[in-house]
Amino acid sequence: MSATSPTNSRSESPQLLGHPTGLFNLFFAEMWERFSYYGMRALLVFYMTKGFLGYDDGQAYTVYGAYTALVYMTPFIGGLLADRLLGQRIAVVIGGMLMAAGHLIMGVEDPRAFYLALSLLIVGNGFFKPNISSIVGTLYPPGSSKRDGGFTIFYMGVNLGAAMSPLLCGYIGETYGWHWGFGLATIGMLVGLAVFVMPTRLTQALIGIGAAGAVYSLLVYRANNTAAILLNAFVAVCLGIAAVIAVLALGKGGLPSGAGASRHGRVSGRSIGLVLLGVAVVVPVITLFVSGFSVIRDGEPLQLVSKERIEALTAGGGKMGAILAVFLEEVSKPAGLMLTLTGVIAFGYLILKTLTLDTVARHRMTVVLTLTFFSMLFWAFFEQAGSSLNNFADRNVDRVAEQQRVVEGDVGSVIRLQPTQEQLGYTNGDDVFTLDDLNALRSSEEGKANPDLEIEWKVSADDVGMGLAKREDELAASTFQAINAVCILIFGLIFTSLWSALGARGLDPSPPVKFALALFQVGLGFAAFWYGATQHDPRGMAGVSWLILGYVLHTTGELCLSPVGLSMIARLSPKVLVSTVMGAWFLATAFSQYLAAIISQFTGSKHGGGDSSSIPVPMESVGGFGDVFLQIAIAAVISSVICLALSPILKAWTHPEVPEDGGEAATGH
Repeated sequence: MSATSPTNSRSESPQLLGHPTGLFNLFFAEMWERFSYYGMRALLVFYMTKGFLGYDDGQAYTVYGAYTALVYMTPFIGGLLADRLLGQRIAVVIGGMLMAAGHLIMGVEDPRAFYLALSLLIVGNGFFKPNISSIVGTLYPPGSSKRDGGFTIFYMGVNLGAAMSPLLCGYIGETYGWHWGFGLATIGMLVGLAVFVMPTRLTQALIGIGAAGAVYSLLVYRANNTAAILLNAFVAVCLGIAAVIAVLALGKGGLPSGAGASRHGRVSGRSIGLVLLGVAVVVPVITLFVSGFSVIRDGEPLQLVSKERIEALTAGGGKMGAILAVFLEEVSKPAGLMLTLTGVIAFGYLILKTLTLDTVARHRMTVVLTLTFFSMLFWAFFEQAGSSLNNFADRNVDRVAEQQRVVEGDVGSVIRLQPTQEQLGYTNGDDVFTLDDLNALRSSEEGKANPDLEIEWKVSADDVGMGLAKREDELAASTFQAINAVCILIFGLIFTSLWSALGARGLDPSPPVKFALALFQVGLGFAAFWYGATQHDPRGMAGVSWLILGYVLHTTGELCLSPVGLSMIARLSPKVLVSTVMGAWFLATAFSQYLAAIISQFTGSKHGGGDSSSIPVPMESVGGFGDVFLQIAIAAVISSVICLALSPILKAWTHPEVPEDGGEAATGH
């Protein structure tokens, strides 16, 4: 394969709707990959706390934070290897195979298998994620006005996959068993990989069959209430439309053979072998880090600074001391220490380089570094979705459309019912029914065999008002993780049009103002979560509308910040530093994931993991969630005010009157 084939493929590529037909191939490959990734993420915390591991919240949040942080670190290496050795196409194939193996192994109930699966997903994502995005760019000639629109279409594929996954992997995993959810994620990854590598005619068939199967599943496997019906139907319609367009597009031709080829010509078997050997070495190392070395310490995580030393350092500090103690405890774990040291070295290097630049370039780099910091704060708040907000939805959000209620005439009788979230906090005879009891029933052999399992309930006076429902009337907690992606599908093009319309009138807000708006909206979202927690019913359950409102506000905040960040780096960074700064941007995102896990620790409960205590009843946990959500809301709003106050200076320091490559002649290189 010649080094010039990507260029030739651009000029000869067939088109549909003004875009290369290969884009629709990549759309579905990425959609299924994101389906598998977010499907697993939707279940991960629940799997650790409710599954065979039996972790308490703190343990689960630590592992979740290490996993999501490392997922954002590896794309830098994966992109580098693709540029230097493999080309994007081969890198995507390697990444897809590693991720499929990870999803498959996830269902094996063994701690070592669990951490190996996470490591395979981390490394696989590093190969897959950056390189399939890069291939999109190669489909367009330099300077094409269609390229931004192509990436917008591709981004819709990302969010369609992210919307489908909690509705299918999450629901099926929570309802029928974890291994079914992870198995579905495995199938999704394999379909995505097949769509990428198969001949065009087979790809058309895979897209059609895969979409038909997913549409059927979305319409059949769901909770039996209006919200679930509407949500699943909306995603099913979007998927059906996308599949029809993709099949029509691929009828004109598929992904060009040269797309994603190595710039250095044919890739040797030796290069591929060296990369696979490196993977074989790196995966066990990452397994050690993501597990905190517990896989070789009889399940005991490694703490590089003793808890006694941390307590001594933070003694007498009150609330701030407690916060500092949790922070020190987490960053002294292997993954946290690696992230911290890497971040100090990377940003220390960039700060030193910034000081050597001329005035314009130095000012612009200062803007980039400042907004990178605010972006890190935004994602640290935003990424509570997979951890604390997931548990809040599970434990303290009323997700059941009850069919009837217990009345005074039922007192003293024994009734048969399907246990659901409605029973949490009520007494069955003399025993308070907890989430641990519900999880135990559903994970029992009888519960696995019969999702509609019924139990006998001895009604007491305290049970008057308790809702009665079937399990099919209960929304899976993981379902709510689809709201963000669905809102992006709805609002994404609206926001793009809004910024374009404002720009045409000279009213488009500057990047610092957009960052401030993003932080303010994520703060409002947590204020909605807090208010919902304070308005709980006598049992401690919050209304579902407040959770939905909060997620909508988070999404509108994301749309103010996410599309701006990478564009800002490419525009303002000196060309000699742009790749390094891009890597630092993703490194900051990685650290924000770990910081998010640290924040979520303050909502956690001690249970499982051999501890005799249980997940608290709703009335005992709702206050803890509400307090932390309020603190996050305050911190986010204060951050937004600071960012807004700095925006005039930051806007001036972008030097819009100077060409984008201006000031780079005197960079000292």
